[in-house]
Amino acid sequence: MAKRGSITVFFTLMLSLILSLLCTSIESVRMASARTQILNGMDIGLYSLFGEYDKELLTDYDLFLLDGSCGGGALKLSVIYKELEAYMKPVLKQNGQKLSIQQGGLTGYRLVTDEKGEVFYQQVIQYMKETLGSHGVQLLMNHIAEQKKQTDKAEKDGKALENKNALSSYDSEVNRATRESQQALDEARKRAEEESELTGREIVVITPTPPRVKNPIRSVKRTMRKNILNLVIPGKNISKQKVKKAGLASVRKLQNGMQMGAELKKDNSYASGILFQQYLMEKLGNYSRPVKNSGLQYQIEYILKGKTSDKENLKAVAKELLLIREGVNIAALLSDSGKMAAVESLAAAISAAFLIPPAVGVIEAALILCWTFAESILDERELFAGGRVPLIKKAGDWQISLENLMDLVPQMDRLRKNDPNGLSYEDYLQIMLLKESKTKKLQRGMDMVECSVRSHAGRAAFRLDSCITGLEASIDVKANRRKIYTVTRAYDYK
Repeated sequence: MAKRGSITVFFTLMLSLILSLLCTSIESVRMASARTQILNGMDIGLYSLFGEYDKELLTDYDLFLLDGSCGGGALKLSVIYKELEAYMKPVLKQNGQKLSIQQGGLTGYRLVTDEKGEVFYQQVIQYMKETLGSHGVQLLMNHIAEQKKQTDKAEKDGKALENKNALSSYDSEVNRATRESQQALDEARKRAEEESELTGREIVVITPTPPRVKNPIRSVKRTMRKNILNLVIPGKNISKQKVKKAGLASVRKLQNGMQMGAELKKDNSYASGILFQQYLMEKLGNYSRPVKNSGLQYQIEYILKGKTSDKENLKAVAKELLLIREGVNIAALLSDSGKMAAVESLAAAISAAFLIPPAVGVIEAALILCWTFAESILDERELFAGGRVPLIKKAGDWQISLENLMDLVPQMDRLRKNDPNGLSYEDYLQIMLLKESKTKKLQRGMDMVECSVRSHAGRAAFRLDSCITGLEASIDVKANRRKIYTVTRAYDYK
C-alpha cells in the first residue's frame, strides 16, 4: 500500500507540473496572440487612415496625399489620431481578446512641403519613373538636351543683336545727315543772297531732290513700339485671371512636420530635373492648353515668370521667345547670300537718298535688325496660333521679303507658315523651363497645384503644407487586463 501511495503522490506532483507548464504555455500563446493582434490593429489602422487620400490630388496630379486639415486650412493632428484609434478598435475587439487602448499619440509626421518641397519633388519623380521607365527617361533627356543647346545659342545671339543698338545708330546718322544737309543748304542760300546784292542779279539755289526709295526702317520701328501680345496673338483671347501671391505656398510661412525616420536626402540629379519639368508640362496648363477655374490659366508661364496675372506672365514669355527666334533668324539671314545682297542694295539706295554714303554700314545693320524682327514676329504668331516653326531655318523657310516689311502688320496671317516638323509653343516652354532653378520650379509648381485644388467646391482653404505623406504613431494597449504593450508603427506613401 505504501508503494502504491508513493506512486500516486509522484504522478500528482508530475501532473501539477505539467498543468502549470501547460497553463503557462497557453497564457504565453494568448499574450503573443494579443501582441500580434495589437500590431495588426495598428497596421490596419494606418492603412485605413492613409486610404483616405485626397481623391482630387490623385485624379488631377497623381499624388498620394492625406489632407491633414480634414477640409480646413490648418493641420488637425488630434482628429487624425482619433481616426487612427477608430480604425484600430474593431480589430482589437476580435477573437475574444480583452484589448483596450490606454493612451497614444503621433510621434512623427511628414508633410509634402517639408524640406522646402523636397517631399513633393521626390513623389513626383517616383511617379514619373514608374510611368516612363528607364528607356523613356533617357529618350526624353536626349531630346530636350539637344534642343536646349541650340536654343541657348539662339537666345544669346538674339540678345547680342538687340544690344548692338542698330536702330539708335541709324537714327543718329540720319539726324546728323539731315542737320548737315540743312546747314549746307542754308549756307548756299546765304552766299546766293550776298552775290545777288553785289551783282544785282537774282541767284536761285536749287535744292537737290533725292531718289524715291521705300525705306521700311521707320515702319518697322513703329511696329516694335507696339505691345508684343497685340502683335503675336491673333484676336484678343487672353486670360484676365489673377492671383494674390500672399496666400501662395512660395510666399507664406509653411507648417512643418515632425521628424520621422532618417532625414530625406535631396535629389539634385539632372535626370530628375528633366522628369520634374516634364511632369509640370503634363499636369499644368499653358497658353496652348489653358486650365479653367484654377486661379491662373497659364500655369507654366507663371512658373517661368512668377507674375500674378496671366497676361503679364504671357507677355514676359513672349518677349523671351522673341529673343530666341531673333537669334535663330539672324543666323539664317547672315548665311543667305541672296538676302544679304538685297540688304546691301537697299542700304546703298537709302544712303544715297539721305545723301550719306558713309552710313551704308549703319543702315545695313538697321535693315538686318528690322528684317529679323519681322520674321521673328511671324514665327511667334504661328506658335501662338498652335503651329510649329523650324528650330534652325533654311532659305526656303523664310516667310517675309524685304519689300513686304513696309506692310508687316496687315499681312502677318497671310505670310506666316507652319512647319509640321518644327517646334511647338509647348516645346519652347519646356526648353525655357530647363534654364530655371529647381527651387523656382518646385515652389511655383506647388503654388499652381494649390490654386487648382482651391477652385473646387469646398476647398477654398486648401493648403499643401497640411497634406501628410508619412505618419508615425505610438499607442499603449492593455491586454487581458494585465500587461500593457507599447506599439510604434509608421506608414509612408511610397
